Amino acid sequence: MNSINNMEYGKIPPQALKLEEAVLGAIMIESNAILKVSTIIKPESFYKEAHQKIYLAIKILFDNHKGIDMLTVCEQLKKQNDIDEIGGPAYISQLTTIVSSTNNLEYHAKIVQQKYIAREMIRISSEISERSFDDSIDIKEVTDYAQSELFNIICENITKDSNHISVIGKKYIDNLIKISLNETKLLGVPSGFTKLDRITSGWQDTDLIIIAARPGIGKTTITLEYAVNAASMNYPVDFYSLEMSESQLYNKILSRKTGLENCYIRSAKMNDAEWIKIENCVGKIEQYNLHIDDTPALTLSDFRAKTMMNKMKYGTRLIIIDYLQLMRSPSDFKKGNRESEVSAISRGLKAIAKELNVPIIALAQLNRAMESRGGNKRPQLSDLRESGAIEQDADMVIFIHRPELYGITVDEEGNSTKNVIQNIISKHRNGALGDIDFYKNNNWTYISDHIENDYNIDEHIEPNLVF
Repeated sequence: MNSINNMEYGKIPPQALKLEEAVLGAIMIESNAILKVSTIIKPESFYKEAHQKIYLAIKILFDNHKGIDMLTVCEQLKKQNDIDEIGGPAYISQLTTIVSSTNNLEYHAKIVQQKYIAREMIRISSEISERSFDDSIDIKEVTDYAQSELFNIICENITKDSNHISVIGKKYIDNLIKISLNETKLLGVPSGFTKLDRITSGWQDTDLIIIAARPGIGKTTITLEYAVNAASMNYPVDFYSLEMSESQLYNKILSRKTGLENCYIRSAKMNDAEWIKIENCVGKIEQYNLHIDDTPALTLSDFRAKTMMNKMKYGTRLIIIDYLQLMRSPSDFKKGNRESEVSAISRGLKAIAKELNVPIIALAQLNRAMESRGGNKRPQLSDLRESGAIEQDADMVIFIHRPELYGITVDEEGNSTKNVIQNIISKHRNGALGDIDFYKNNNWTYISDHIENDYNIDEHIEPNLVF
């Protein structure tokens, strides 16, 4: 039995023993009844320990593709040495006489599961209370524990019914009609870069997009550009920065919009005309639907709580994290190494993207090993740092590469690589792969995906074009 065996505060723990008996009895009187509840309940969902052992025996039979009835369950309980503890064959027989059909089985199972969740909430609350009274435990550890445990309960109990293909088809066609009426022809949230949006049709809901590069390549600047572009088109955007402060990010945005270098703005030595330009840009930036959170060492559970709140308050349409390897997952970290922690985080991010129905862009670092690789330094999927799970969980992986930093001055066609930023789409679950070149000026105040033959990129600071 779990930790809330005894009554606390004079109250009986949430339970539904009669329904537990009805569920077990129904499963044993109809061979396929287990199919209706196997995704709803698990052995620990039952309050009575004998019922936990009976359902465990049923699950073992089911997992081994064996028939389920009163006799086979009794035999399995004998193998587990649990038959006497649960009350013998007589108790199993008694359970099968309680119900005559399985008509209400799913409804009963859901109530049993609800009682289990309520007991778990009580257990967690008691543990939080006990830890909160313990002065030897840092309060941050207590909050991490609370959020992690609650996050696990929610994730374990998210279920979704399947839809008939006709329902799916109607929803899909309705969406296509909406797109056909949209001048931009974008299915998702625009990046603001024409060539990229043509390949992706915008950042897609439920997608986990990994943008990876070595340090110093410019991934923060580029993804901040994605955030600003979407926010300026009235798509609510959340930008989580685990590396840079909110003031540093604002400085980047202001530099991009004014054409003045970051360090020059920070020096506050602008002339009157430049101050006027800054004031005008500040007024425009204030209109952007962009929220920045620079909480350091953000845990996955913290992130989920924040994103859910912002989704309710602001209707968030795009989430960006800078960057994935700086996030923490305390409960998983204690169980394994750093690689398992990063794997848990990437899985969690994909789950949150589906739960909130928004695209999540997560920046990631590449292995240092690519620096020592002979010949071409072009990134590849095996260069993703610390976890192959990132590649597996991602719907899209885009590498940012600057050939000129590795001494490559011209590309294969003989074009100069000066100020060229290659975006290498190496994985795209729902679309095409390919390379897209961005162009920047020397001080990073301009980034675009188009360049003309007579175009002086160091002088041009017009905003990006969006089709």
